[in-house]
Amino acid sequence: MRSRLPIPVLVSLLLAAGAAAVVPRLAAAQDWPQWRGPNRDGVAPAAAVPAAWPAALKPGWTLPVGVGHASPVVTGRRVIVHTRQDEREVVSAVDLDSGKIAWQDSYDAPYTMNRVATAHGKGPKSTPVVAGGRVCTLGITEILSCYDVASGRLLWRKEFSAQFPKTSPDFGTAMSPLVDRGLLIVHVGTSGQGEIVAFDAATGVPKWRWAGDGPGYSSPVAVDIAGTRQIVTQSQARIVSLAADTGALLWSLPFSTPYVQNIVTPLAYRDLLIFSGLENGIMAVRPAKQGSAWTAETVWKNTEAGMYMNSPALKGELLFGFSHKNRGQFFCLDAATGKTLWLGEARQGENASLVLAGGFLVSLTNDADLAVSAVSPGGMEPVRKYKAAESPTWAHPVLTGRGVLVKDEKALTFWTFD
Repeated sequence: MRSRLPIPVLVSLLLAAGAAAVVPRLAAAQDWPQWRGPNRDGVAPAAAVPAAWPAALKPGWTLPVGVGHASPVVTGRRVIVHTRQDEREVVSAVDLDSGKIAWQDSYDAPYTMNRVATAHGKGPKSTPVVAGGRVCTLGITEILSCYDVASGRLLWRKEFSAQFPKTSPDFGTAMSPLVDRGLLIVHVGTSGQGEIVAFDAATGVPKWRWAGDGPGYSSPVAVDIAGTRQIVTQSQARIVSLAADTGALLWSLPFSTPYVQNIVTPLAYRDLLIFSGLENGIMAVRPAKQGSAWTAETVWKNTEAGMYMNSPALKGELLFGFSHKNRGQFFCLDAATGKTLWLGEARQGENASLVLAGGFLVSLTNDADLAVSAVSPGGMEPVRKYKAAESPTWAHPVLTGRGVLVKDEKALTFWTFD
């Protein structure tokens, strides 16, 4: 069996809690409340982008928080990060200005890794989500928790061992929860058996369930198509769309990857939805309603590039991403036609998390290289390159306007732009 697994991380020693250096109080932060940013699409709002990219990043503070590659999220002056220390998962709220812990909670979360994944860590891998003054986290064994952001008070918690013989897919839970119109949406279960569940985010009361497939490692998105609000994701063996208010299946397509690694987050472009997966290229699907029934037609497919553990981002008509082909390669496609506009240099690494920031593409590789490039239909030009850590960086970077948050193997660091 090949060693390619979803969202791997090199995990060795675990951290004890540590002190953080203090930096001067900053201006108001740009919220980054969920997986891939405010709109769940890898695009940074203007307020999160510096006026000019500095020649070097300045260290603000570094806080040992534990292992795992869940990305941090930001709400106001507070950073939330979900990690592991020994056999407990830890949720920490950190002051963005000082790096000091405002509150912290932990709970038992023993986890035995798949034997072919023992080098890849025990997570957690799912990014928290903040909405309505609450933050919700999903652990690697599908412990779902909801806290009051201000106080850290646990509002409610769910676990699913009574429903499923194993509470995670083969390589550990990696989907990041979604909050849509007051509903907290997660995909739980194990290989061959699972359900997408919508809970009332305030109370934890389940509102609907769809039990058509086990979970993949993709994170769902909410989109409006033909006047219908839909929840779209990659499950274990399918692409599925559910009615956001009832959970009813609207349409689905078969979709599978080697060793069941459906990972890429869907991306909406006009009336199209863009998908990708290991050894599956990139494709655009157009859902349409005919009477009371839905169809989903594949409009274009590109096999010159393909995504594995990362997800793409759009700027106008331009689709930017990082291909697993040629040992790691940035690319740009025409989102309307799927035509390849350019392919970057080969051998750029195993993975790169992407943020579109104005006319720049910000990428963080698993080797901790944080690069800023100017991008256009004609290519990409390097602008700045920074070393963001001394250990692997699988978590998504977070731009705040005054700096960038980077979660490495063991610690969370705030690098400032000034």
